Amino acid sequence: MKASDADIIIVPGYTNSGPDHWQSRWQAKLSTARRVEQAEWAKPEREDWVERLAEEVNAAERPVVLVAHSLGIPTVVHAIPLFKKPVAGAFFVAPPDVANAAIRPKHLMTFGPYPRERLPFPTMLIASRNDPFGSYEHAEDIADSWGALLIDAGESGHINSESGHGPWPEGTMVFAQFLSRL
Repeated sequence: MKASDADIIIVPGYTNSGPDHWQSRWQAKLSTARRVEQAEWAKPEREDWVERLAEEVNAAERPVVLVAHSLGIPTVVHAIPLFKKPVAGAFFVAPPDVANAAIRPKHLMTFGPYPRERLPFPTMLIASRNDPFGSYEHAEDIADSWGALLIDAGESGHINSESGHGPWPEGTMVFAQFLSRL
């Protein structure tokens, strides 16, 4: 599949993805990409975020490819039962451990726990070994239960602009390979 063959839906995490974030850069470069806009970025409500994502997926005109970062990942996984349109695949980056009692801010735990069923579409999950919001072992565990291909990003922090992943050319290459396999 080519990017032009899909509706690429960008699913940011907590506080949205700023202009230097790789998700914002990808959205600007991919003509068929659009971002899920949430009513409340700083105080996310799981039900609201899930319903808003489902609206975007169900409005798609082409097969959907989801590109989720951080809190966008549990948003996608919880929204799956509401999808009425086909999802061709999901590209997940930096999964937070939303069942961890030490997570801050605390209200992010309302997005947990993750469903453990195998996902109904091909999924690639990219995780860092030093992500402050989720351990690599946690990423291995959920990737295994979901049937997702796990990619080890090494020590890359939260894989966002704060950790030096604004342009993120390696991510662009991996995403292009993922698309080509769909």
